[in-house]
Amino acid sequence: MVHGTGRRIRRATAAEGAGESGLAKLIELHALNAFGDMLITIALASTIFFSVPTGEARGRVALYLLVTMAPFALLAPVIGPLLDRLPHGRRAAMAMSMLARAVLAWTMAGVVVGGGLALYPEALGVLVASKAYGVVRSVVVPRLLPSRLSLVKANSRVTLAGLLATMVAAGVGGLLHLIGPGWPLRGAFLVFVAGTLMAFHLPHAVDSAKGEQRAVLHAEEHPPGHHGLLHGKAAPPPAPEPAAAAQKPRASLRTVGPSVILALRAMAAMRWLVGFLVMFLAFLLRDDPIGGLRPTLALGLVALAAGTGNALGSLLGSLLRTRGPEVTVTVMLLVAGCATAAAALWYGAATVVLVAGTAGMAASLGKLSLDALIQRDVPESVRTSAFARSETALQLSWVAGGAVGILLPLNGGLGLSVAAAVLGAMLLWTVRSLLRVGVRHHPAAPRVA
Repeated sequence: MVHGTGRRIRRATAAEGAGESGLAKLIELHALNAFGDMLITIALASTIFFSVPTGEARGRVALYLLVTMAPFALLAPVIGPLLDRLPHGRRAAMAMSMLARAVLAWTMAGVVVGGGLALYPEALGVLVASKAYGVVRSVVVPRLLPSRLSLVKANSRVTLAGLLATMVAAGVGGLLHLIGPGWPLRGAFLVFVAGTLMAFHLPHAVDSAKGEQRAVLHAEEHPPGHHGLLHGKAAPPPAPEPAAAAQKPRASLRTVGPSVILALRAMAAMRWLVGFLVMFLAFLLRDDPIGGLRPTLALGLVALAAGTGNALGSLLGSLLRTRGPEVTVTVMLLVAGCATAAAALWYGAATVVLVAGTAGMAASLGKLSLDALIQRDVPESVRTSAFARSETALQLSWVAGGAVGILLPLNGGLGLSVAAAVLGAMLLWTVRSLLRVGVRHHPAAPRVA
């Protein structure tokens, strides 16, 4: 049975040319990554939330939010540019992120019972390693892209594999936790050791820079059809400019293009909503469960809806045929805003489950569109830094939403009304930007440097 299941999984991951290009191996590696991260999450959740009273839990979760900001403060200025300068070391970088989490998981297994502050530096290290892996994985996808798949579809296939692994890991982690609080971490240790070995079995194309050229970034918006390369060759150096023109700001990662900025702004709003719902509903449903349900059952239903929505978003991305990720991310923001407004007006069990599922779907599909835009519009030479900085912005948005969720009074209608107002404002801004930017209708093609 195990052998047959393995063969079916391998056929699914290798479909549409993914086996020949090497994308299938990346999909399987990402599934292991998600499995291990979920085991660590289960072990930590039992110490910082469920095992303490609500008042004390809010303080611990606030500390956790501060801890989550640190990896991204480190990630943007250090890890991204470092990986940009190591185009031949992507497999080693992914393996090291796995190995670091294996060591930290084994170390945390010995101190997780007490749940003291000593656990937080190790959790910080896990977050840094996990996000470093995520940045490198996003950059690697275009190098393994089969000719029959679009970037959105390839990204969604990788993400969907991670979500399925997460669901399986949730059940396995729950069983391991029954044995003891440290056992999910010991299981994560074994998973990440296997992931370390698997990372080195990725195709050599991951580390190959053959045929790549350095693109030219412009501070101004690119003209239509211009991608920083001229006829496959590096653009010539600009002619000397007058002193007045020399005062113009130099090109930076802010020049990734208006489409990427539009999608990043919309995704920041959706990630803000996810962070808000996680923290606000977690404490609200503990004190005032919806529909007379037990707190654990109410939280379980919301978590199931969010996970199902996340998986649905990845599945829709896998089936997506559109060539306009800008429109996709805008529509997702509209859908999330409408669901939040409905939950604010008619607060109840059905609407809370609806908004959780919708937020999960919108954030998942919106992130796939953002990744595709970065892979399409940002040159290879700075793509890792672009991913690192976008992840920084998105995580800080999540933290900001979570902070608002902790600070607001535990009133369902009030909290969801605030969330709907924030999304409404961001939707107007995004639609205005979309009307100015327009939609590129040519197929997405990864740019190289």
